[in-house]
Amino acid sequence: MATRNFGEPIRLLFLVGDTGGGHRSAANAVQQALERCYPGRFDAVICDPLLGPGTPLRLRWLMRLYGPAIRLTPWLWGMLWRSYNSPRVLGWARRTVLRSAYPSVAAAVAQHQPAVIVAFHALTADPAVRARASSVPEAGLVTVVTDLVTAHLSWRDAAVDRIIVPSAPIRHQCRLDGMAEGRYTEIGLPVAVEFSQPPMGTHARGALQRALGLRGGRFLVVVTGGAEGSGGIYRRTAAILKKQPGDVDVAVICGRNDMLRRRLTRLAARSGGRLTVRGFVDNMADWLRCADVVVGKAGPGTIAEAVCCGAPLLLTSYVPGQEAGNADFVVSAGAGRYVPGLADLVAEIDRLKHDPRALAEMRQASASISRPGAAADIAMMLASLAEGDRAAGVAVTTPATAWQPARNIPPLAQRPEVWTVLPQRASRASRRARRDLIGVDGGGRRLKTLPRRRKLGRL
Repeated sequence: MATRNFGEPIRLLFLVGDTGGGHRSAANAVQQALERCYPGRFDAVICDPLLGPGTPLRLRWLMRLYGPAIRLTPWLWGMLWRSYNSPRVLGWARRTVLRSAYPSVAAAVAQHQPAVIVAFHALTADPAVRARASSVPEAGLVTVVTDLVTAHLSWRDAAVDRIIVPSAPIRHQCRLDGMAEGRYTEIGLPVAVEFSQPPMGTHARGALQRALGLRGGRFLVVVTGGAEGSGGIYRRTAAILKKQPGDVDVAVICGRNDMLRRRLTRLAARSGGRLTVRGFVDNMADWLRCADVVVGKAGPGTIAEAVCCGAPLLLTSYVPGQEAGNADFVVSAGAGRYVPGLADLVAEIDRLKHDPRALAEMRQASASISRPGAAADIAMMLASLAEGDRAAGVAVTTPATAWQPARNIPPLAQRPEVWTVLPQRASRASRRARRDLIGVDGGGRRLKTLPRRRKLGRL
């Protein structure tokens, strides 16, 4: 590790990948929390070794397929996700198609010589382990899981020092994997500080709507598809405009999907002022806070940010694989509904518009499962690893006692009905533990265990 002069900020390296927007958003939130809690004491560098400058062209081309894949062929993405969710196939992928990620991550680590490396993307965790061994063996290494309920094996199998998980289901996955108790910690998904403001009242939402260029005073539906603008946004927006009367306005955040933005802009010209279209925005918190209801796919970042703003959620779809279970998590908390059909979506909007009490209950339930302090808790943990108790004010002894979250886990995290997403591979002992853990769900129904995976043939 490079020597550091007294008073010089401690360098931290955050590894992200711009496949979707959640990885960078989480890294930005923790970077912001570090600067807010420890001004001038840490220099957190955000680096994208998968798509950033200097990345091998083959790796960059492969990563850029993610957006079109989840928009156009989500079934194919889900099949690939499940196929690579086994040690044998994942190991083969790391030796072949993902091999270029290792020198890219190694170059970033060698350049910055960090005191702590933090992987915010699953495909950067294992390369970071090897890069640390060769360049900065004394550095700490942490993985921050940015999926909400279902975590791919690549998040959990890398030999990092700590794994920060967002929810009880992933915490139990780590337990069933045989990890030591002190190696994983449930904190939540980090969100930026602007999402941590309390929910607004009716008049305040109307004022914020007008400040954003909307008409205000109408029932506002905010439609979002994450950074990639996926989830059938166009047809759902068109259905809302067609089936709902003129007192319902729609605002669509398209992210990086320029084709969707152009199509919706043409639709907005014929909507009589009811439709507002935006691309990638930096003030997403304002759009979520002023919404009467948020419509979109069950992306982990969207859910984490929306519940911190106290916004009711109508989830229309999910990406097979990493987003499986997210809609059930929200629905079981009472914070939203899952409405995959167009008719169901329009009917639910109409019901909530005419039932302010149900809408207020959903808004309260949404705020109750939020974790706005997750970014600050993660910043405290990283400070503990980088500088010891002098930085974070906690004792750094063993992994089990080095850090404790500043907030209590919400009661929802203890509910058995959210423990439904489980690892696909488990030993006989862990399968017995799994039956003891889940038993029955909240309604008294026996939960079905996942089938054993058949052995793979020759690759």
